Amino acid sequence: MGNFLTQPDFATTVAAITPSDVIGGATKIGGAALYVGTAGDVKLIMAGMDPTPATGFTAADAVVFKNVSAGCFLPVICDYVLATGTTASDILSIK
Repeated sequence: MGNFLTQPDFATTVAAITPSDVIGGATKIGGAALYVGTAGDVKLIMAGMDPTPATGFTAADAVVFKNVSAGCFLPVICDYVLATGTTASDILSIK
C-alpha cells in the first residue's frame, strides 16, 4: 500500500487563513483546498493564475463562492483568499 504521506489524495498540512487583499508572496497559500468553519461567502483566486502586470490579471478576476456552509470543504485549489468579498471565517488551507 505504501506510505500515505507520499500519496497525493491525502491532506498532510493544515494552516489557518487570514484573508488579505494583498496579492504577493506573503499571502499566497500555494495551491490549497479550503475548509470553511463559519458560513459565508469566500472570494478567492484560483491556483495557477499569474497576477503579473504582463498578463493583466487583477483581484477583479477572482471568483466568489456564495453562501458556503459552515463545516464545508471547497473542492477547488486556490492561491489567495481575498478579504474584500469574503464574509466566511475560520478558514483553513488544506494541502
